[in-house]
Amino acid sequence: MGRKIFVTALVMAIVSLCWGLTQAQEWKPTKPIRIIVPWGAGGSTDQAVRSIVADLEEALGQKVVVVNQPGGGGAIGTKSVLDAPCDGYTWASGAVKDLGIYIITGTLNTKVQDWHIYLNSANATLVSVNPNAPIKDFAEFLDLMKKDPKKISVGIAGIPSAGHSAIEAIKRANGGDYKLVSYDGGAPAVIATVAGETMATTQLLSEQIEMIRGKKLRPLAALAPDDLIIEGFGTVPSATRWLPKVAADPIYFGIWIPKCAPKEVVETMNRVWREKVANSKSLKEFARLRGQIVAPYYGEEAFKKAWPTIVNAAWGLYDGGKAKVKPDEVGMPRP
Repeated sequence: MGRKIFVTALVMAIVSLCWGLTQAQEWKPTKPIRIIVPWGAGGSTDQAVRSIVADLEEALGQKVVVVNQPGGGGAIGTKSVLDAPCDGYTWASGAVKDLGIYIITGTLNTKVQDWHIYLNSANATLVSVNPNAPIKDFAEFLDLMKKDPKKISVGIAGIPSAGHSAIEAIKRANGGDYKLVSYDGGAPAVIATVAGETMATTQLLSEQIEMIRGKKLRPLAALAPDDLIIEGFGTVPSATRWLPKVAADPIYFGIWIPKCAPKEVVETMNRVWREKVANSKSLKEFARLRGQIVAPYYGEEAFKKAWPTIVNAAWGLYDGGKAKVKPDEVGMPRP
C-alpha cells in the first residue's frame, strides 16, 4: 500500500513539474506588440504582414501594431528592431532574402542566423512592362538589354529588394545591361511603370497583380521554375524558357524575432505559427488573391527553405559589383 502511495505521489509530482515547465514557456504579452515593416505601405511586405495580424492578436490576446519604416533598402527599419529592447515586443519583417544579405551590402551588421524566422508566404517576381512599351515579348526584352540597354529602364524597390535581385539574375544569365531606377518600396516602383516613368518593373507578383488584371501592366515572364497562372489574367511563361540557368527562387516573406528574445516568447510563437498561422483563413485568402503560396514555416525548416534564395542573391550582388563583403567570407559558399 505504501509503495502504491509513493508511486502515485511521484507520478503526480512529475506531472506537476511538466505542467509548471509548460506554463513557464507560455508567453502572455502585457502590452501591444510592434511589427516593423521596413518598406512603404502597400508593398509585398506590408501586405504579407497585415494578412496575419488578426490571427496573431487572437492567439496572443494583445494588440499587434504594424509600423512602416522605409529607407536604406530595408536596413533602417530592421536596425530599429535591433536597437529596441530585446523583450519580445518588437519584431522585424520583410523578405527573408533581404534579411540575409544586409551583411553583404554593408548596410547592416546582421545575419539571418541572428534571428528566429517565421515565414508565412512565398512570392514570385515578374518582368512586366508598360502596355505601350515598344517590345512584344521577353525575347525582345532580352535582346534590347544587349543592343541598347539605356532604353531598358527598370523600376525597383531599392538595393537590395526582390526586384533588384530579379533583374540582376536576368542580367547574369542573359548578358547586356539596364538602367536602374530605385523607389522607396515595391508599390511606388510598380506605379512608376504604370505611369510610364520606367519601361519595366521586376517587382513581386503581389505588388503587380491588380495592375496586371487591370491591363495597366503587361507581364512578359515570371522568375519561377514553371509557368505562372494568375487568377483573372491567365498564364505568364517562366523566364527559364529563354534563360534555363536563371535563378528562379521563390521569395519568402514573414516576421523575424531577434535571437536574444526571451525563451517563452519564442516557444509561444512556435506554437502560434504551428496551430494558428498554418491554418489561417485570412492568409489563404490573401495568397489566393495575390498569387502567392502559403508557406507557414518556422525554425530550422524555415531556414532551410530560405537559405538557397539568400545565397543566390548574395552572389548576384557580388558578381554585379554591388557587394561590400564577399559572400563566402560570411559563410555563403558559391552555389
